[in-house]
Formats: sequence, structure tokens, C-alpha cells
Amino acid sequence: MSIATKQGDGGQTALVGGARVSKADLRVESYGCVDELNSVLGFARSICEDKEIAGWTETIQRTLFRVGGALATPVQKEGQSAAIVAEDIDMLTELVTKMETTEGILSDWSLPGAHTQSAAYEVARTVCRRAERAVVRLAESGEAVPPTVIAYLNRLSDVVWLFGRWIEFHAGVESRLRPETEGGPRWSRAW
Repeated sequence: MSIATKQGDGGQTALVGGARVSKADLRVESYGCVDELNSVLGFARSICEDKEIAGWTETIQRTLFRVGGALATPVQKEGQSAAIVAEDIDMLTELVTKMETTEGILSDWSLPGAHTQSAAYEVARTVCRRAERAVVRLAESGEAVPPTVIAYLNRLSDVVWLFGRWIEFHAGVESRLRPETEGGPRWSRAW
């Protein structure tokens, strides 16, 4: 069986369950963004020299396949287990806590590009936020979206931002947007 089925040549694709929709459908856009995020994280992992972050990234990538599957499934059947559960979100929250409590890690705006590996995670963070916005649009359109998917993507962007800071910290790289002497208000770090 060839991967070139030609069934999508007219601009339609099949969701889980067989329903055919436009490739421009919000649901397709949502899981497409998650697929892109998974690929960008794969690139970041492939160049990441920190084995701990690479391992966490691989775990996240495997979870993102469940996120994509949940988004590609328009009708959740009663009794069906949730694709993303509280434990998935808790794992990310624990990573945030672990990294944020590291003495000396950047806790303010960063300027992407100070380090190649951290820059790859910055790209992943922006793709994660785009995926989150697409999923929120899908939910706001009235389509069924498990709320845990939105929470997972929200927490994930924080984690991915911190991965970049963790890499820079351990490499001795400074990525602070403003000099420490400048002062002023601190902002949300992961947008």
C-alpha cells in the first residue's frame, strides 16, 4: 500500500472515525500545529547535548502523539479514556518547579539566539503557542476539545521556554533581554 493514496488531492482529509473534512478545517489546523510542534521538538532534541532535557523532550513528544490523536477525533465516545490526563500536566508542572527553583536560572525576558540548542527550543516554544491558539479557536468554535489538551499545551510552552534557559544556564550563556542593572518590571517569560 502506497503512502500516496491520492484521497487528499481534492483538499480533503479523513479524521479518526472516517469523517472527511477540508484540510483547512480548524480541527486539521489544530492537530497539524501539534504535529509541527512534535517535529520541531524532535529537531531540538536531536541537537540537545543535555541528556536529561533530551529525555524529557522525548517523553513530551510521545505525549504529543496522544494530543494529536485526541484532536483528530471529533466525537469522544462515552467511557473513552482521556488522551491527556492530570498526570501528564502534573509532570510538566513538576518540571517547571524543578527548573524554576534552580538558583541563577534566568527569570525574566530572554533574547532568543544566545545558544544554538536553546534557540531550537525557542522555536519550539513559539510553535507550541501557535498550536495552543489553534486548539483554543477550535474549542471556541463549539467543537469538542478535551480541556486537558489546552492545559497541557499551555504548561508545555512554559516547560519548553525553561528548557532553553536551563541549557543556557548550564552552558554559562547569558540571554537576558535587558541588562540586570536596568531594572523595570518583569514580564511573563513564556508569553
